[in-house]
Amino acid sequence: MAKLIEATYGDGLFELAVEESRVDALYDEATAVIGAFNDNPELGKLLNHPEVEKGEKEELINNIFSQFVSGDMTGLLITMVSKDRQKKIVDTLEYFQKKVLEYKKIGIAYVTTARPLTDVQKKAVATKLLETTEYVDFQMNYAVDESLIGGMVIRIGDRVVDSSIKHKINELSKDLMKIRL
Repeated sequence: MAKLIEATYGDGLFELAVEESRVDALYDEATAVIGAFNDNPELGKLLNHPEVEKGEKEELINNIFSQFVSGDMTGLLITMVSKDRQKKIVDTLEYFQKKVLEYKKIGIAYVTTARPLTDVQKKAVATKLLETTEYVDFQMNYAVDESLIGGMVIRIGDRVVDSSIKHKINELSKDLMKIRL
């Protein structure tokens, strides 16, 4: 099976970062480039415009980013543009960032509760996650969804722990539907 574009380029950038002991620096550069693309949607439109020549797109990337990021990062961006992969630049850099977080054993947790958590509760959740996983740190993302009624839903990668009252009611409802009278 062929590798996804973002995996191909992202893995290459990750290997370079590890080999040259520049994991943190390239992670920060990836964050900056992603921010530049997100803050300036016109840049993406320009890079994807069929009437703009490839050489002009490469020059544009060089002019914008060479002042702010390393030659390796600029080279990756120019290579992706030269191979008509500019639509996947942000996806590639996000893939790279996930690889770095895995490498550093930092998890990304999404915690959804029915009501906002206090700082003490947030610290307790983070502590419990650190105790029950192999991660050494977490990037915590909190959200509120009143439809949960109570409890919480925690998502880390493709794992989900749903201890919400809404989920328990749904499970109970399914069980009751199976009962034949």
